[in-house]
Amino acid sequence: MNVAVKLLREFKERVTRHRLKGYRDKTELIRKRNLEAWDDKQLQAESVRLKKEARSGTPLDELLVDAYALVCETAKRKLGLQPYDVQIMAAIALHERSLIEQHTGEGKTLSAVMPAYLNALSGEGVHVLTFNDYLANRDAEWMGPIYRFLGLTVNSVQAGMSLSEKREAYAADITYVTAKEAGFDYLRDTIALIEDDTVHRPFHYVIVDEADSLLLDEARVPLVITGESGSSSNDGTRFAEVARLLKQDEHYDFDDFQRNVYLNEAGSAKAESLLGCGNLYDSHNTHLLTSLNCALHVESLLKRDVDYIVRDGQIELIEEYTGRVAENRYLPDRLQAALSAKEGLQSKAEGKILGMITLQHFLSLYPKICGMTATAHASAMEFEEIYALQVVQIPPNRSNIRIDHPHRIYTHKEAKLKALVQEISSIHATGRPILIGTSSVEESDMLAAALTVTNVPCHVLNAKNDEKEAEIIAKAGEIGAVTVSTNMAGRGVDIRLGGGNPTQAEVVAKLGGLYVIGTHVNESVRIDDQLRGRSGRQGDPGASVFFVSLEDELLLRFGIHKVIRAPRQDEALEEPVLRSQIAHIQRVIMGQNFHIRQELNCYSDMVEDQRRILYEERLGILKGEKPMSPSEQRVRLFYMDEFWADHLAYVSYIREGIHLESLASRNPIDEFHVQITQAYEQIPSKINRESANMLARLRGSNDPAKWEEFGLKSPASTRTYIINDQYIQNKRSSWTAVPIFAFWIRKMLSPVFRWSKF
Repeated sequence: MNVAVKLLREFKERVTRHRLKGYRDKTELIRKRNLEAWDDKQLQAESVRLKKEARSGTPLDELLVDAYALVCETAKRKLGLQPYDVQIMAAIALHERSLIEQHTGEGKTLSAVMPAYLNALSGEGVHVLTFNDYLANRDAEWMGPIYRFLGLTVNSVQAGMSLSEKREAYAADITYVTAKEAGFDYLRDTIALIEDDTVHRPFHYVIVDEADSLLLDEARVPLVITGESGSSSNDGTRFAEVARLLKQDEHYDFDDFQRNVYLNEAGSAKAESLLGCGNLYDSHNTHLLTSLNCALHVESLLKRDVDYIVRDGQIELIEEYTGRVAENRYLPDRLQAALSAKEGLQSKAEGKILGMITLQHFLSLYPKICGMTATAHASAMEFEEIYALQVVQIPPNRSNIRIDHPHRIYTHKEAKLKALVQEISSIHATGRPILIGTSSVEESDMLAAALTVTNVPCHVLNAKNDEKEAEIIAKAGEIGAVTVSTNMAGRGVDIRLGGGNPTQAEVVAKLGGLYVIGTHVNESVRIDDQLRGRSGRQGDPGASVFFVSLEDELLLRFGIHKVIRAPRQDEALEEPVLRSQIAHIQRVIMGQNFHIRQELNCYSDMVEDQRRILYEERLGILKGEKPMSPSEQRVRLFYMDEFWADHLAYVSYIREGIHLESLASRNPIDEFHVQITQAYEQIPSKINRESANMLARLRGSNDPAKWEEFGLKSPASTRTYIINDQYIQNKRSSWTAVPIFAFWIRKMLSPVFRWSKF
């Protein structure tokens, strides 16, 4: 097996070397196409020629050398930026629909301009999907002069824009927008009752920035549009109080990896006594059981200032991989209500779900997709498996001279904290800037407090003050700077030595550059690499090291303390086997998450296939491609939306309980497919029946006022948000029904089969 893996790796390396050689050869051709002697009018005339060629059918591959040479010269004149050879190589790979790994500080933003320009020549539009609104606006403004000089339009989409503003932005040749906002706009389009209320045009070519985050970490996150609901509830308070009275081990247990929690027999008896409900597992108590399990989940698995914060009387979830507040994101309805009850807050009902799509399915709507990130190689297999994207590692413009020290491993958290503070204090005394990556808001605040006691001033960057991110990160490379941050540091913002001051930069370089310290290892090696990558940009000196404790949550979950029985000590452990064991744990978890995502696809892919079939028919009606009167058009669109929303509710209901099928020796996925297929096949007849009835009531009236009178209108208001789906791979906010329902079924059947233990 090891031989086979080695041969495969060597084969892939040869393929990569061959591809890079091809990129270098093509880059040389672009360099030889020297346009320095041309005046501005000649450059612009060349762009007009290329546009005509592209729109007359000339393959874009044949125009690449001329187009890229044109962009390089324009970037130099308009922005003072001369693309490096490696940036041009990256741009070639992006046009070839690859996923490029380009180191932090290597200029991905400029690399993306070349393929964006080339693919926009056809007039079909290009989207550059960014990580947040700030970057979308920044990059459109920054790179805009290049596009506009060459005769193309560029715009950015921001949350909160009006319908007309968004239509104009998406009509541009190149549009910078966040993946989530583009997805929400697509969902709004899917429920529009007139074509003028849509904003997107047909998708063409997309460049995904921070691709590892959007294509993997966030891929399964469902984007949702609902009819607005103003109702609120606080009936979860009762269950929150019961959950607080239950004790771990005595009343409830976790699964092996603490992803799920479930009542044991003593816990069920205790809950039945507190609720006064009789047998909690009787069918008429299903609502009570679900509400209690949600309350128990948020009480035992969701931690304030780790998984969420409370700000201005609102629950704000924290993104695990970045440490930022996850804007507009909620847990599934009952879990969100339970979390509000835990914190003593009012819960707002979410309303009826009208449409839903995961980021992965949304991105698959683009015929041509490519991406770029600083960390992709560790997940190359997954990118290839799910998106058919080949990962290409682009060499740096200057060699990376950062020193990555081995992990420092301690027996317990107190020893780790003590060593951290000592290390930071001694390094800070030299003036060398330090960036510390922590696991949570709670830990960042705690470490900052410990540093204050030792007279080490620091800037703290976490979900509580993430609006100051760009300002704080811009100063993180200054002499004497100590920045304590969650994983958010670095998305789209470079840390320059000396804060960009050349004199300071020289001093910092002599001190060894930015010193990055991780206070824990993450589930994914990619996230560790992102933190390391904040240092050593563009050939700068730098160093990184991770401080780890055997009591860290990740290691406890995998029982490393049982494998390594070291006596408590303040000094770091030196056993090499520990580092290899930690690396093994990370590989196992990445594999687990990959398989979880594969299983999730088995459930969601069929629903998405059904949605696309129905939406294609809907789009034809919306655009008037099928001869119908206006009233027929309005009626059919209305009932398509009505019955699709009902179908989504049914799918959610089936999905929650489908694991019961495994108890009856049936394959849950197969049963899920059978049941939702049967339900979907009934939709056309329902639409036809209700449409006929409504048209008879309307008596052929094409009066919009009459339609409104009969309720044939869009929701008065809608709301878009993101669900931290209960089946998603997040270790804390995942919540599967398997152990709960398995326990429930066994308890109900135990009297029948006289099982004494379950």
